[in-house]
Amino acid sequence: MLIILRIKIIPNIFNNLCITPPETKMVISMTSDEKIAQVCDGLNMLYEDNSIPRNIRRGAEEVKNNLLNANDPLDVRVASATSRLDDLANDPNIPLHGRTLIWNIMSRLEEIA
Repeated sequence: MLIILRIKIIPNIFNNLCITPPETKMVISMTSDEKIAQVCDGLNMLYEDNSIPRNIRRGAEEVKNNLLNANDPLDVRVASATSRLDDLANDPNIPLHGRTLIWNIMSRLEEIA
């Protein structure tokens, strides 16, 4: 038995249109102050976590205080915070979730610089 199908090809009129959902057109840009506030929230989470060793919690608090110090230029504060967080992330005593949180904070800091 042979079945013959006839398919009518209708040209797509939407080929030349660029249809994107409205949420992809919206560009959200955050100021550096808002990003620093997010970084400070992450550092607070690190500081308040009792499963993190005390020296790392203390270091997170120092980093937060240095970031909020308006006496230094922003790029110096961000560079020193990144360096200190890198030292904290390489500590052999830090649990995996703490190291991941520090890496997330560092990536947020790199967006500022």
